[in-house]
Amino acid sequence: MANEPDNTRENGVEFGGLVEDLEGESYPLSHEAVLDRYGDRELELVGEPVTVREVLSPENEGEYEDAEGVKQAILNMVGDEAVGRENYSDRGGNAEDDQDAEETETF
Repeated sequence: MANEPDNTRENGVEFGGLVEDLEGESYPLSHEAVLDRYGDRELELVGEPVTVREVLSPENEGEYEDAEGVKQAILNMVGDEAVGRENYSDRGGNAEDDQDAEETETF
C-alpha cells in the first residue's frame, strides 16, 4: 500500500492502484485489452465496490490513447452512481437552502 497514490479519488470514483497501473501501460490500448487486464479490478462508488468490467460497456470497440482516456471512459459510464447524496454540497448549506435564499432575496 506504500506505493499506492495518495489521491486516487476523482469525481466520486476511487480508482486505487488502478491509476498507477494504467499510467504504466503502453498505449494505444484496445478496449478489449483493458477489460482483459483490468476488468476484475474494483472501483469504489460511494462505498459500493464495482468492477471495471461492470462499468465499461463491453460493446465498445475503441482504443484508448492514454491512462486519462481510460479514466475518462470510466467516469463517463458511472454517471450518477458516483455521486453521493443528492442536493448535498461540502461547501456549506445545501442546494435547497440556497434555492430558498435566492427566491426570498429582493433587490
